[in-house]
Amino acid sequence: GEARQVRRQQRDEFGELLLRIRGLPAALPALPLELTVIYNSLLFTVRASDSAIKGEAEGIRQGLLRVLEACGACGQHLGTEELWQKVLQEVTVEELQAPLHRLGALQAAWWLAAGRLGSVAGLFELLSTAEEPGRSHCSEGQNKLLSLIKAWRVPPEGASLPLVQSAKDLKEILCTAAAFLQGLQELEAGNFPTALSLLQEAAGGFCSKKILAQIYTCLGCCAQRMGKPQTALQHLKRALQVDFQCLPALSHAAAVYHELGETDVELQALTLLYEALGKNPPAAASSSSCFPMRTELLVHTPVLTSLLRHQHPSEVKYLLAQRCLQDGRVADAVEHYLDFLSLLQEGLQQQVPLDGSSALPRIPEVFLEAASALEQAGRHQDAIAVCEEVIRRTADLVPRVLRVEERLEQPECSSPGAELAGGLLSQKKESLCCLAWRAAGYLHQGWAWAKLGESKEAVTQFSRCLSDLLRLQLHGSGVKPTENLQAEVEVLQKIRLLSLIGRGMQFLELGRHKEALLDFQHSLQISPGDPAAASYLVQTLWKLNRKQEAAAQWQKLSQSSPGEDGQQGRPLPLYLVLCLEQAMFPHSEPLARSIQDYLGTAAQDTSR
Repeated sequence: GEARQVRRQQRDEFGELLLRIRGLPAALPALPLELTVIYNSLLFTVRASDSAIKGEAEGIRQGLLRVLEACGACGQHLGTEELWQKVLQEVTVEELQAPLHRLGALQAAWWLAAGRLGSVAGLFELLSTAEEPGRSHCSEGQNKLLSLIKAWRVPPEGASLPLVQSAKDLKEILCTAAAFLQGLQELEAGNFPTALSLLQEAAGGFCSKKILAQIYTCLGCCAQRMGKPQTALQHLKRALQVDFQCLPALSHAAAVYHELGETDVELQALTLLYEALGKNPPAAASSSSCFPMRTELLVHTPVLTSLLRHQHPSEVKYLLAQRCLQDGRVADAVEHYLDFLSLLQEGLQQQVPLDGSSALPRIPEVFLEAASALEQAGRHQDAIAVCEEVIRRTADLVPRVLRVEERLEQPECSSPGAELAGGLLSQKKESLCCLAWRAAGYLHQGWAWAKLGESKEAVTQFSRCLSDLLRLQLHGSGVKPTENLQAEVEVLQKIRLLSLIGRGMQFLELGRHKEALLDFQHSLQISPGDPAAASYLVQTLWKLNRKQEAAAQWQKLSQSSPGEDGQQGRPLPLYLVLCLEQAMFPHSEPLARSIQDYLGTAAQDTSR
């Protein structure tokens, strides 16, 4: 608090001095002092605010106009770039060169912060040309902007007035920031080798530990995108060694371990991340650097914000739950999902970004995944209760009839109807999602009751699922809906298939073979060649003593290749994976042997 007050006082005093100087007519002998006061005043302003540099450095423009005024010229009508060009080309007074060059470096800092890299390059070309006309400062293969900044000769410090920050230090910071900014630009553009080289240049530059850790994190992300996970991990570990509070590095490391399939280490990284995020985050420490102008004040681009986004603890808790469920660590998955659901009760939705950057899926999907984990842990009643919550919450969100045309007219973006059509499409997509969640809730309940040995209750839930799905009506010559809704419709069709197989299995348990047969036949209409439905159909026909049909179906099934089972395409949502496993046909050696014996006997009969 006290230090900040001192900085503000210094800024205000320099501001007053500048106003007094400007009250006097512009005179060449006083200009070196005036330009140095502007330089110091701007740096004191930066130090006092201690936040990212934005907008224009108005003091610089005023200084340049004063220089022209003293030389009997005018430049009010010129933009700042043209003003610099006029001053550096026309003002040759020796005593003004050093203060003008220092001010030029400060101008470059403001333009770098605004992402105006071309303006910075142009300015340094002017500064260098003023020193050595005709000399080229960029060799083949080198980065032009960095070459120009490095080639700039720092003016000697005059004895007139001490500088708040030396031009030499400012040059180092400009080099680091220029390399970092361009590295981020190349990373965003997908030019990874160039990005890597620029970011490595930045890492060798002049910056705080906090920024160095951020640069290493970006290097890690770049290496990961280049398909070099081990190199990525080296950079991310280095980031954490430099600054253990650089949590985005830990988050990216967990993602790399996931990519490598190293689940144990990934879970350790996520656990550490969750614990670190749970602790009170350290107060944003004002930089330990004594310099007013620092790299972090010049580099604040959206791509960096995205790479360094701090995950909310609930997102990490969800990732822990999801990874455990995917890896079959059921007890851990249940614990994490239940923790997550309790975080949800604490008003999580207000704390997580809804701009698509979050790792969280939609909340009903998390409930269904939790139900899936509970089922695998044998906690069937709890799974039923969790699904009931999904069914209850989506009750009023699904229209009675949901029509999906084969081809939804998609007007050009520029046409007046485009926005309306887009709105209708997203509304329809949302309704399809709600229908899928609700139907999946009934589907899970059906399987849970089946596991509890309550076949009649299971049949009721499967029937509710199928009844709900009747709301979906596909229209058009083909079954395929518009591309925009394809994924949602595919999920609904898969739920219908799994529900029919589930209900058919329970009909078999209850000895209601004819009803089971209808469900399995219907399943094969939805998904021709589905191995589970085809196997159950064979078994049901055999039980109904329709042996010839059973044998014919069995032969057809034996001849079909695994690729024909309709299981290809998009991956299933995680909350349906367990249902898919439960619907698989248990390999039955006795049934296969019986059919083979039957076929053998039939072959002998025909050969007689």
